[in-house]
This record gives sequence, structure tokens and C-alpha cells, in this order.
Amino acid sequence: MELEGEIEDIIYQNESNSYVVANLGTEDEVITIVGYLPFVNIGDTLKLYGKYVEHKDYGEQFKVDTFEKIMPKTLASLERYLASGSIKGVGEATSKRIVDRFKDDTIYVLKYEPEKLAQIKGISEKKAQEISESFVENFEMWQIVGFLEKFGLGAEHAKKVYKKFGLQAIEEIESNPYLLLDIARGVDFKQIDKMALDLGFDFENYKRIESGIKYGLIRISYNGHCCTLKDNLIVFVKSLLSVNEDAIDTCIINLKAKEEIYVETRENGEEWVYLDEYYKTELSIAARINNLNSAKNYKKIPSIEKELKKAEKKIDIELSERQKEAIKLINDNNVTIITGGPGTGKTTIIKTIIDIFEERKNKVVLCAPTGRAAKKMTETTGKEASTLHRLLEIGKIDEDNFMKDYNYEGAPIDADVIIVDELSMVDMFLMNFLLKCIYKGTKLILVGDSDQLPSVGPGSVLKDLIASETITTIHLDKIFRQAAKSKIILNAHRVNNGESFLSKEEQEGMNEDFFFIEENNQENMLRQVVSLCTGRLQKFGNYDFFRNIQVLTPTKKGILGTKELNKTLQEYLNPNNGMLKEKIANGAIYRVGDRVMQVKNNYDMYWEKDIDKKEYGSGVFNGETGTIIDVNNTEKIVEIQFDDNKICWYEFSELEQIEHSYSITIHKAQRKRI
Repeated sequence: MELEGEIEDIIYQNESNSYVVANLGTEDEVITIVGYLPFVNIGDTLKLYGKYVEHKDYGEQFKVDTFEKIMPKTLASLERYLASGSIKGVGEATSKRIVDRFKDDTIYVLKYEPEKLAQIKGISEKKAQEISESFVENFEMWQIVGFLEKFGLGAEHAKKVYKKFGLQAIEEIESNPYLLLDIARGVDFKQIDKMALDLGFDFENYKRIESGIKYGLIRISYNGHCCTLKDNLIVFVKSLLSVNEDAIDTCIINLKAKEEIYVETRENGEEWVYLDEYYKTELSIAARINNLNSAKNYKKIPSIEKELKKAEKKIDIELSERQKEAIKLINDNNVTIITGGPGTGKTTIIKTIIDIFEERKNKVVLCAPTGRAAKKMTETTGKEASTLHRLLEIGKIDEDNFMKDYNYEGAPIDADVIIVDELSMVDMFLMNFLLKCIYKGTKLILVGDSDQLPSVGPGSVLKDLIASETITTIHLDKIFRQAAKSKIILNAHRVNNGESFLSKEEQEGMNEDFFFIEENNQENMLRQVVSLCTGRLQKFGNYDFFRNIQVLTPTKKGILGTKELNKTLQEYLNPNNGMLKEKIANGAIYRVGDRVMQVKNNYDMYWEKDIDKKEYGSGVFNGETGTIIDVNNTEKIVEIQFDDNKICWYEFSELEQIEHSYSITIHKAQRKRI
């Protein structure tokens, strides 16, 4: 739909990403509009394109997809616009005098004859020029919004473009469209390349080749890599751009000279190429962790043996010799890594460390990279744990860019001891940001299983820190008695050691929690999964799908990928019996009773928990799972109760934030912390 009107009031405006809630006055009514609207001010006249949505609390709103700013159509609206504060040096009184004097010629005078403004009392020639420049600048910024749509970039990127290039943005981008690759993650390179070639760029143009090199380095980061072999990069760029190797070599040298990439020659003579900020981030991590480790050990406890005995008695545990050794090493070092597979006693060490250091009035802070991991940490230790994002006060900062900003500094963490769990999920940028926020003298304990999947973002922090052999590392490999009853835990360790699963004889007397079913046919595999999820496991335990079964798969595609598995399992486990309310969105059917997962961080999502206590807050994070408890087609709302009992209300337009979770990928399972 299309709307046209004047901004009468701005209810909410997010300065970091330009998200706006405002009242728009049209010829017939005042409408609440929401969307990404950079450079908007009261008095602006807008043409909007979007659709009406229903908000749970605020009723009908117009959600803006795209928009354009147009000149005010009446003298009254022009006067309000000039008085809105967006034009430097013009308030209500000056605005009225300008419009009264020049009437229908006001805009022409402001743009082309600013010297005439000096005819008005109180406006000097210098001020007249400033008013004209501010008026022109304000409208030129809006041209950027429309221009970016040609490149598939939405209005939310306009502010980034303007901040980087200023009023010359359009001119800069037309002279080199590849500059857009530096603005926003996920820009379509082929679309930009086609535009550049249409604008007359030569195939061998160095700007084109340099952009192809950087694009190749960005692409590898999507798979978690920080750098690539120079030879492999050259092969990729040749294929992407159809250019010769000599030209690519020259452009690599140029980019290195401009400090946009870094080429590292290693001991074996191999050349590895990094984006410059990736290389600097690795250097920063190494320097900061070494500085922390080499600082004076202010928190060392001199009588650690005595404290260990007291802790064992207090929390009623008996530590193994290896666990005691680990705690002594933590006491002796500022930075320590604890690694080991499931059931090897990592949690017991953490609980003991908490008790020992808190007994001496030290402040211990627990954190983990995801909401699920933090919740699990809280449950196992009895002490509140936070996500790294909350601890570091990352909040609503642009996550695509802030971690790569080498100069970005966060708030220092108030702690004597910081314990980070599930470090294998932490990428290089988050690790660097964390280290920037830790005081010298603070003890840092890094916990994780290096055999787990690496982080989604670039870098393999835990594995590389262990491999460096510069940080004291405790490897736990003994499986404790209770954990040893689990075939899952024992088989996990056997697979990591390159051994086959437990034999039938070895499984005697153990928990019935692991079965291996060999199938080579995908249709048969699907039938097995459906059978296991619909009651076949009941004879081995109280296994109800919606309470304690999760299907994992390594892929999203194919009949055994998440998309098709979710459809099939929904059909068997939560079919439409004609009574269940549902909503079709994004190629899926969302039905009351469905298991779903949040697939992106949303810091603004309002939630309520425990109606009697009236607990409420905001924030739902990637990997959190829940159940759809209502679909309101009148108010266009889907109500979801998450596994920690918080309830959220999603507008139909927000359903791209969730996916079905009958089946999830293994990467998502790691975030979910099953």
C-alpha cells in the first residue's frame, strides 16, 4: 500500500539503527507508522510504501517497507517543516517570517537564491547562506535512500552510507559501486559487479579486482575462517571475475600497501591472506591475553590446600586428584583453560572455584555466549550466569560491525574472577571485545570442549588457544562414575578417540539412552525418525516428544534437512484437526502446539513471566525454544511460551524471527545446549 502525509510527532527513535515510531497525518486521519526511517523529523512530508499490521498493545500500525521524502505541499506544512529543528538556525518565528515573505517561492529561494533570505529581519548574509546549505543538505541526504534501493540496500543502511561518505555518497558510489561491500554484510556482489560494468568499469579495473579479493576474504569468514592461502584466493578471484593472475597479484600488493589486507608468510613459506581487521583482531587477542596472564597474581590464595578441604566439606563433594590439581593451577595463574568432554567434572571444578573465591569476598562473575548456555550454567552451579552480550553491555549495537571496530572499547567488568563457559561457541570478535573489558589482575577461567562444533562466526578461539600452549590448560579425560552410566557420554568419548561404539557386552547394566540404527536409504531413515518420535521410544523410558525429544540433523536441505523434517514431524505430532488455530508465513504453517525456535537476537522483544509476581522484561535470543500457545488472526499476533516460561507476542510481520524446532541443525543444537 502507499500512504502520503506529514510527520506530526515522533514517539520513538533509535539513533543507532534509525528505527522510528511516529504519527503521520494524512488528508483523512492520523496513522501510527513504524520502520527504518533515517533522517526523519517532525514536519517532514513522506510518501510511504508498506502494509498495515496489528500490534498487541497499540493496535493498527503502518509498517514501512520503503519510502521517499517529498517537498511539503502546503505553506502551512512547509512552515512546520522549517520550524522542526532540522534546518540549522531556523525556529518557529524565523520559519513563519520566511514563508510569509516568499510564500510559494520559498523552496526556490532556499535552494537557489539564499541571499534573498537576508532581506528578513534577524537573518544576516552569513546566516542566510547557512540556512540554505542546511536545507539543501537535509534533502540531499534523502536522495541516498532512493539511490541505495538500486543496489538492494534498504533504508536502514542509508545512515551508514551517509556517515561514511557524507553528501558526496551518490557521487562516490557511482564512481565505485564496490564501496558498498564495506557498508553492509550480505550485499550481493554480482549485482554490484553488474552495475559497475554497466557504468563502464573495465574487466581489468583495479577497483573491481581489489573488491573481488576482499569479497573472497569476506566469503571465507561466513564459514568461520579468518584467512586463506594466497594461492586459493587467486583461484577464487580468477573464477569470480575472469581476470588474469598477474592483475590479481598486483591488486593484492596494492591492498596490502593500503593496509586493507595483511599477507602473512609462515615458517613453511606458505602465504596466508587476511582482511586487515581480522589480522589485527588476532594480534589483539594474543596481546591482551598475554598481558592478563603475565600481570601480578593479586587474587592468589596462599592457603589453597586448606580452602580445598573446607570447600569439599561445605558443598559435600569429594574432588579427584586431577580436579584438585586443576583448582591449584587456576589459583597459580591469571588465565586458565579447562577443557574436556561431557561427564569429566568441569562443572564440579567451577562450583568449587566459586565457593573458594567467594568465601574470601572475591566477586565471581559467570557468563556464556548464549542464553541457553547461561541458563544451563545457572542451573548446574546455583549461581546466576549472564550472556556475554548482556555482561559486556553490547545490547543494540550493530552486531555486524561493532566487533570488527578495532578501536571500540566496552565498559570494564566489575569482577575478581570471570568464568566463561562454552568457549568453543565464542568467535574472535566477541573474544577480543571480552578481553578489552577485563582489568589486569582479574582471574579469567575459560571452560569448554574443543571437540564441539566451532563458533558460527570467524575464528576457532578455544582450539587455537589450547594449541598455542601459552595458556595453562587442564585437560580432563576421566569420566566420573555417574556419567559413566550414560552410553551417550561414553560413546561420545569413544568417537572422539577414533574408536567404535560400545559393544552389546560393554553396554550391560547401563542407561538405555543411546541407540545406533544403521540405514542407507533416506526414505527409510525418515520412517525411522517418525517412528522414534511418535511413541517407539516409550518402552525405554518416559520419552515424550514435546518434553524430552529433539531431532538433530546436519543440514537444512533435502528430505532429512530441517525444513522437510519439520513439515513431516508437524504433520505427525501436531496435525491440523480442524480445531487448532494457525498462520501461514514464510512458507511454513505456524500452529498452536508447534515447537519453535528464535533464530536471531531480539533485544526489544517484550515478555512476561509469572503473572502473579508480574515479572516482565525484554530480550529473546538466538537458540531459545518454546511452544505456540495462541494464534490470534484478528489482532495478527502469535503468542509463544518459551521453555523458561516467559511469554512473548509476535506480530505476523515478525514471524521471520522464528522457525519450527521439531528438527534443528546441529549448530543450532549447540546454541540450544541440549
